[in-house]
Amino acid sequence: MPSHLSADRPAAQPPGRGSVDALISQTRRLKGEVDAVRRDAPSDGSDPRDRWQRALYDLALHQLNDLDEHLAQLRDGPPPVTSAAPAEPAPAAPPAPRGESLLSRVGSAEWNLLTDQASWSGELYEILGRDPAAAPLTLDELPSLVLDADRPKLTAMVTDCLVDAKRIDGEFRIVRPDGEVRTVHMMGEPVLDTDGGTASMWAVLRDVSELRRSQQAVSETRDSLERRRHVAQTEHRLAVELQEAVLPPWHGTLRLPGQGPRSLDLAARYLPASTSALIGGDWYDALELPDGETLLSVGDLTGHGVTVTSGMAMLLGAVRGMAMAGTRPGQLLAWLNQLLDTTVQPALGSAVCCRYRPETRTLVWAQAGHPAPLLFRNGTGRRLNAPDGVLLGATSGAAYGEAEETLEAGDLVLLHTDGLVPRDWGSPHRLTDLAPRFAEARTAQVCVRTVVEEFGETEREDDACVLIAKVTS
Repeated sequence: MPSHLSADRPAAQPPGRGSVDALISQTRRLKGEVDAVRRDAPSDGSDPRDRWQRALYDLALHQLNDLDEHLAQLRDGPPPVTSAAPAEPAPAAPPAPRGESLLSRVGSAEWNLLTDQASWSGELYEILGRDPAAAPLTLDELPSLVLDADRPKLTAMVTDCLVDAKRIDGEFRIVRPDGEVRTVHMMGEPVLDTDGGTASMWAVLRDVSELRRSQQAVSETRDSLERRRHVAQTEHRLAVELQEAVLPPWHGTLRLPGQGPRSLDLAARYLPASTSALIGGDWYDALELPDGETLLSVGDLTGHGVTVTSGMAMLLGAVRGMAMAGTRPGQLLAWLNQLLDTTVQPALGSAVCCRYRPETRTLVWAQAGHPAPLLFRNGTGRRLNAPDGVLLGATSGAAYGEAEETLEAGDLVLLHTDGLVPRDWGSPHRLTDLAPRFAEARTAQVCVRTVVEEFGETEREDDACVLIAKVTS
């Protein structure tokens, strides 16, 4: 097994889950073998070579534990994010400085309590950034290298070792002469004299700065993903609540206008995208107006998320207000375009707006870059010829034409947003092909169910709305 992981090595492609599981199994088997050899090693402490060997076994186990943890993180991956909007890239872990390793070399030291002398290995001088020509620090002097916050931890470990003969196993941060802060893992044990008293303390120290920095980067990345997931869930909930608050609350069929023999049987459905957890800006609406006419509209504001949903609510409120004031469809869209063009966060939208006059069965409508209504009559269907109209918010001062269609009893008008028929399905005739089934349907609600059966259970890339109005008499 390599003794270190070089930062100069080219980045490899992530292995498959099966390969990582195999590496984890090998690592854990090796841990068991190293632990078994460590238990069989001499432990009376009389021979410095035995102490060195046992310390290296302990450090090897620590390194294998670290490797096991990293492999498990690699296998499990980051926590999931419920968001379909283009996510910001997760913060990258900072690379280890060129030439340094995550698992550094080990230095050793021994402090003789009887002579108050200390001896350090050359590696320890290098780890602590000390001049090899300088005398090693005594136990009383050692805390001068340690950060103030970590000194109590070092003092407690050394005291427990010297007084209670406990082994040392802990980390603390040191400040090198050049000001660099490093994290050091220290493992030590007392060396007892013939009377059982502590004669000296022996320890090995490993620089684990890059390893801990990498672990911190992984932790921060995981925390960032968790925060992002929480924000996405909150935004989704707000968008859903806002959408439910502004779209018509009726389910099933609705007859408008409420008075008079000639009315429309209405039904509608919102179909969310199957590939996105975010709510879009699609809407449908049907509203009885003061003059006895009926407003029918569908639209789509580009984008997803709570900002787009709130923009949709603003547009829908404007549509209702202008329609209640008697504004014709063409003028209504012109003012809607002006409203969208002057918002703080400009966006693009499309819409169809219709007014139905029950006395003459006349449908007056206008469109803004939106699919035209479909008319179904006597078992056949066709798309109405669209008057001029550009996308809402595309240009200032745009004018919108109007078209008029005289309906007959039994006719069915279908309004929809462009996400209803998946783009890769090609021809819009997929909707007009439903004409024979619509002819057999007795209510608008049955027709909506037919549309949902045909298009609602597909892998939808975008939200969609469908509104169906059936002339009852």
